[in-house]
Amino acid sequence: MTRIGLLSDTHSYLDERFKVLFKDVDEIWHAGDIGDIRVLDQLRQLKPVRAVYGNIDGTDLRQELKAHERFMCEGVDVWMTHIGGYPGKYDNLVKGQIYKHPPKLFISGHSHILKVIYDKKLELLHLNPGACGISGFHSVRTALRFAIDGSEIKDMEVIELGPKAVE
Repeated sequence: MTRIGLLSDTHSYLDERFKVLFKDVDEIWHAGDIGDIRVLDQLRQLKPVRAVYGNIDGTDLRQELKAHERFMCEGVDVWMTHIGGYPGKYDNLVKGQIYKHPPKLFISGHSHILKVIYDKKLELLHLNPGACGISGFHSVRTALRFAIDGSEIKDMEVIELGPKAVE
């Protein structure tokens, strides 16, 4: 079993509570808009990290990360990107490929809106952890924790970090 901590849209701010919130995960996945390479470095000090760059990320992050990551985690085909849309409204950048070869787990960020949606048509689970940074239009900062056990995605937990203002 692989336990995952999923976040997005840190926008150069990493809440100190992730040291505790992600202490029992095996990997941290970041769905883009990291903002500052120091945030990526801080996450890497906690656990192994898989990440994609987002639309606000600069050259330093774009040289190190990809726009899309497609990989296997145990028995689950995972596709992570920053701007991906969601079931029924997939972004044009992913629409063609997602309909031709859907993953089992599709992860995106960008919207700052937490979503956990099962796409019955494509038989995939879509996750957007919302935004955990302090920049953007969201009012509550969020992230997700879950596990992948063989081919099963389970134990989904929503993490609410409180209002957008720094506490």
